[in-house]
Amino acid sequence: MTLEWIRFVVGTVVLCIGLATFALEVFGVFRFHFVLNRMHAAAIGDTLGIGISLIGLIIFSGLSFTSLKMFLVIIFLWCASPVSSHLIARLEATTNEELESFCEVEK
Repeated sequence: MTLEWIRFVVGTVVLCIGLATFALEVFGVFRFHFVLNRMHAAAIGDTLGIGISLIGLIIFSGLSFTSLKMFLVIIFLWCASPVSSHLIARLEATTNEELESFCEVEK
């Protein structure tokens, strides 16, 4: 009985940390003015927030086939999210003509 309560408390704390990460991500997306900074905040927040939230749900469910599937979702998202964010950033960097005015390079 106490093991269930410990799992419940630890899972709740980890899930709340994941939700706080999502809240910071939303703040970062609305706070930054430049597109690449917004995208960086969103990508980091998504990857970290989803991972932490799913770890909290894994703690809730215990060792089962469902927790294995959630762990595989974490692995997939940790691989796919940075790659997609990188591709979007490259697209923005190659198509934005005003990008050079933000990045003054000393020659």
